[in-house]
Amino acid sequence: MPHDTANDAELFGKTQTHLCFLSEHIAIHKQMKPAFIALQKAAYTQGFELKIASGFRSFERQLVLWNNKFSGKTVLKTVTGELLNPTGLSEYQLIKKILLYSALPGTSRHHWGTDIDVYAPNLLTENGQLQLEAWEYEEGGPFSKLSEWITLHASDFGFYLPYATFQGGVAFEPWHLSYAPVAEKYQQSFNIDRLSNIIKSSDIFGKKSILENLDEIANRFINNVAVVPNNLLTHSFTKLF
Repeated sequence: MPHDTANDAELFGKTQTHLCFLSEHIAIHKQMKPAFIALQKAAYTQGFELKIASGFRSFERQLVLWNNKFSGKTVLKTVTGELLNPTGLSEYQLIKKILLYSALPGTSRHHWGTDIDVYAPNLLTENGQLQLEAWEYEEGGPFSKLSEWITLHASDFGFYLPYATFQGGVAFEPWHLSYAPVAEKYQQSFNIDRLSNIIKSSDIFGKKSILENLDEIANRFINNVAVVPNNLLTHSFTKLF
């Protein structure tokens, strides 16, 4: 899996059987590995030590991230990256602010193992710490040249940027790459009724408001991604599997 459809365990981050581990903490989809290694090698020839900051993320891990933000343990940011004071927000307003940067558990593309957050540690300044913020990838930021190269060449290896621009849902994420030939099969397998059942049986904060607004959440934050170029869906790397 996935074949024509993806099974629920993979879709919702409830299994690791579709993964291969590149290190103790970083796992990606088995079918994506040759393409990522090729991308990494090509980046290296241009002076970029391409690394994965975040690969596969389980439902349970996404749930912790979500509940921490909902409860105020983790700070929230606006679409422009500024700190957000949640005081006075309704529960659903808070949920929409969280969804700018953190997917609803069960809907994260990181569940699939096809999506990765990338950076180049050799481009960081001395004692610099990765933030995964847009300014790092924009002009003047440490990863600006890497971002330019990714924009031009990621598609050569079957990858695209699902959040290349802000479309009113998830914020601009220039670090987020998706392996289109496999990721699109998961995207097409999304089912709101099965997601609703997953949410109902979880310990997620804001459950009532999430379920009441699940249709809007799906339209604005789950399905609202960049269009995948048709040529990437049958990318030549798929012939290796």
